[in-house]
Amino acid sequence: MTAKQLRERLELQLLSEPDPDRDVTGGYAGDLLSWVMGRAQSGDAWVTIMTNRNIVAVAALADPACVIVAEDSVVEPDVIALACEKGINLYRSSRTSFDLCCSIGSLLGV
Repeated sequence: MTAKQLRERLELQLLSEPDPDRDVTGGYAGDLLSWVMGRAQSGDAWVTIMTNRNIVAVAALADPACVIVAEDSVVEPDVIALACEKGINLYRSSRTSFDLCCSIGSLLGV
């Protein structure tokens, strides 16, 4: 499943999508950025409530297929612009992290 397909199936709000054809191969949920950096896998859909610029830096290092900001957390325009600049697919949802993870797992057959 691609990042764009995941966005469409979960009805996520598109904030930045420079790589819509990126394959989503797993999922990770976490808000402690140092923890995410060391544990998220390349290709994961990373679900978080964090919205500061550091999520883009962590995503650039951990290489997830996309970052999904849960619970309608507000993402500032400068963070969205940075995500686009760094090639990070960034989406937002009103759903909880738990709900998103359950849906991602189901879509990926996990």
